[in-house]
Amino acid sequence: MDVPVWEKYTLTIEEASKYFRIGENKLRKLAEENLNSGWVIMNGNRIQIKRKKFEKIIDDVDII
Repeated sequence: MDVPVWEKYTLTIEEASKYFRIGENKLRKLAEENLNSGWVIMNGNRIQIKRKKFEKIIDDVDII
């Protein structure tokens, strides 16, 4: 059973890139620079992005 991306709690870099229309490299860099920000989860060596928290970040910025 596949869960639609807009209903997932966390997104992979690849999913987040498509969902937010931000390049994968840019998202990786943002995540690595903000590991303690509350919107990044490390699952082993994989980065997961908390979708709703990152949406709030995106709502508050004009330039990424």
